[in-house]
Amino acid sequence: MSTLKVATIQDTSGNNSSTPAGIAAGTAKAWISFNGTGTPSITQSFNVSSITDVNTGRFNINLTNAVLATACVVAGVAKQGNADNGDQKICVGSFDAGRLPTTSSFPLTIVSGTASLEDVGYIAAAVFSD
Repeated sequence: MSTLKVATIQDTSGNNSSTPAGIAAGTAKAWISFNGTGTPSITQSFNVSSITDVNTGRFNINLTNAVLATACVVAGVAKQGNADNGDQKICVGSFDAGRLPTTSSFPLTIVSGTASLEDVGYIAAAVFSD
């Protein structure tokens, strides 16, 4: 295996410079899309080993490779049924009921418009961390 060490990366026109540190800090450390009904099943993912179904509307996303810190930002979407039916849900990184992110997993909670927890057919989320 070879190692390439650079201080700056540019596009082919010599524009849009980035540093390796900037790229590493600005990219998702993990992402997932999955079906959250019944037994949760991963549709697509990056750096995700599995899902733990905690209880209705609550999941833990388990990482293949741990992140460096538990401070993280989680962004996500969730829906039940057809995308055109307006039945959107709220998907949040959740620190409720003692569920905190660790270096190897992050919690998700799915909440309806009436503030009830729900398992839904489509959930997608990404985590950003060190």
